[in-house]
Amino acid sequence: MGKPSGFLEYEREDLGVIPPLERIKNFDEFHEPLPIERQKLQGARCMDCGVPFCQAGMNICGMTSGCPLHNLIPEWNDLVYTGNMREAYNRLHKTNNFPEFTSRVCPALCENACTCGLNDAPVATKANEYAIIENAYKEGYAQAKPPKVRTGKTVAVVGSGPSGLAVADQLNRRGHKVTVFERSDRVGGLLMYGIPNMKLDKAVIDRKIDVMKQEGIEFVTGADIGKTVKAEKLLKEFDRVVLACGSSNPRDIKVPGRDAAGIYFAVDFLKANTKSLLDSGFADKAYVDTKNKHVVIIGGGDTGNDCVGTAIRHGAASVTQIEMMPKAPDSRAADNPWPQWPKICKTDYGQEEAIAVFGKDPRVYESTVKECVKDKNGNLKAVKIVKLNWSKDPESGRMKMEEIAGSEKELPCQILIIAAGFLGSEKYVTDAFRVSVDERTNVKTAADSYRTDVERVYTAGDMHTGQSLVVKAIRQGRECAREVDESLMGYSNLVVQ
Repeated sequence: MGKPSGFLEYEREDLGVIPPLERIKNFDEFHEPLPIERQKLQGARCMDCGVPFCQAGMNICGMTSGCPLHNLIPEWNDLVYTGNMREAYNRLHKTNNFPEFTSRVCPALCENACTCGLNDAPVATKANEYAIIENAYKEGYAQAKPPKVRTGKTVAVVGSGPSGLAVADQLNRRGHKVTVFERSDRVGGLLMYGIPNMKLDKAVIDRKIDVMKQEGIEFVTGADIGKTVKAEKLLKEFDRVVLACGSSNPRDIKVPGRDAAGIYFAVDFLKANTKSLLDSGFADKAYVDTKNKHVVIIGGGDTGNDCVGTAIRHGAASVTQIEMMPKAPDSRAADNPWPQWPKICKTDYGQEEAIAVFGKDPRVYESTVKECVKDKNGNLKAVKIVKLNWSKDPESGRMKMEEIAGSEKELPCQILIIAAGFLGSEKYVTDAFRVSVDERTNVKTAADSYRTDVERVYTAGDMHTGQSLVVKAIRQGRECAREVDESLMGYSNLVVQ
């Protein structure tokens, strides 16, 4: 796999990155591909390790190690090295419906499980994936391939995020007639409005959707199932219905002053920004303008980081990111060995930009917002935060947090963004289809199944498992599609991995 001695001869080289102070001038993607000859050397670094943990996708100590899609990574790394980019695309597309998305937004679980990364820098697998798919579009390998035979069966997919698109793509390949219903004005779900443009250019989504349309998939936007379109209509008109509506119920905060003007959920903040960008290039002013304002973001995850980068691009006076948890170590702890997911501190693009603009890391650890302070007109003017102490409960063994008395601090704040995660599916959708949900409001199914307790209704993605990664949503979509296909045809030849 690759060149036997490649990992000894060549240093890791990732995609080029536009410097922070330059890239914050716009909302364009800021990674730049390597010339193909240099990319080949990155394929050469894939060592003949014998056990490719990179593609294992297994659960170790509650965390995923390696690719959940079980991508054939050593194979296409080798094909990149030898310059056979067409076959590299064929091997990649065999397990991954949307490498144009994952090569941009996946946290690269493959690289964190790379055997080469045990003692050296891991293989630049994500950059190789990016090179493969972009070359495929450039050379025409990724063009539409409509199914030659239709089965006469019909499937409705509710939701056009990564799981819904994966379900649709797989079932269409099989020859079923698939219609995807999306409540927003554009297709893509989380990919379109939950991830900012500099991280995933929306033209990349539109490019793939155009291919899927040419292959026979129908997309209906502005269709809010359970509100503007009745669930009974879908159950009557389609042989099967798949619910892939995501985990879009944002977690709120309960503090004095929560009703102040200037407080937004992250999903609303990011959606308004992207929609205004796409609709008018921000000319319509239909976004949350952070220019010259002090911005505080509650939540230290990827979504919080996206809010940091977005606020900076609009010219925020300051950006502070509040995290409840302690700062993770900068390198692996003794109890977190390879190939476990590395529980280390990651400084993402938004934080890098904040450091470049303001001269310091925006994150404040072991803290929480205790109160939102309003001015006389009801507008947010500050937030009071308090430090937290984490300790292990001697009885339950669980970690518990307590406020540290006298540690309160007031921060100027005109915009507060809540990026504290999601609580599960939205009730009006589950009620409309009368599907059962668990205590976290995720849609219930039997173990190792995507079939709900309502006849002919299935579910996949975050709506089924709770908030997770794009790559896991795609995997669930593929598995769900196979189960739906079996129910329609009595067997399935769809490949999951």
